[in-house]
Amino acid sequence: MEIHPITPDLIPAAAALWHEAGLTRPWNDPIRDAEGALAGPTSTVLGLVEAGTLRATAMAGHDGHRGWIYYVAVREADRGRGLGRAIIEAAEGWLAAEGALKVQLMVRNTNTAVIDFYERLGYEDAEVTVLGKWLSVSPTV
Repeated sequence: MEIHPITPDLIPAAAALWHEAGLTRPWNDPIRDAEGALAGPTSTVLGLVEAGTLRATAMAGHDGHRGWIYYVAVREADRGRGLGRAIIEAAEGWLAAEGALKVQLMVRNTNTAVIDFYERLGYEDAEVTVLGKWLSVSPTV
C-alpha cells in the first residue's frame, strides 16, 4: 500500500471514486477540482494505491495556518480495512509538513456515519457556521 500525491493520469479514477462515494455535486467539477489542487503549491490530492488500484483519496490544502481536507473517499469494496484512517493520517501529515497548525473539514450534517468516523479520529464539532458565496455563475440545483 502506497500513499502519495496522485498523478494526472489518476484524476479520472479519483473523480469516479468521489462519485461512487456520493461526494460530487452538479455544480462542482471533480476533474477541475483535482487538476487545480495538483497545480497549486498549497494543495494536493493524495491517493492510496494498492495492487495498482486507487482505493482511497483525500484532497488537502492550506492557507498558511489552517489546513482543509476534502474529497475523502474509500472504495465501497475496501471500507472497513482502515484505509480511511490511513488516508486521513497521510493528509494530516502532509498539512503538518506544510506548516498548517490546525486541520478542518466539512461534513454534511445528515451524514452521521461519517461524523462518527471523524469523531473516532479526534475531530470535534467546531460549533461554527460555514457561509459561502459564488463568485461566478451560480450552480443549477
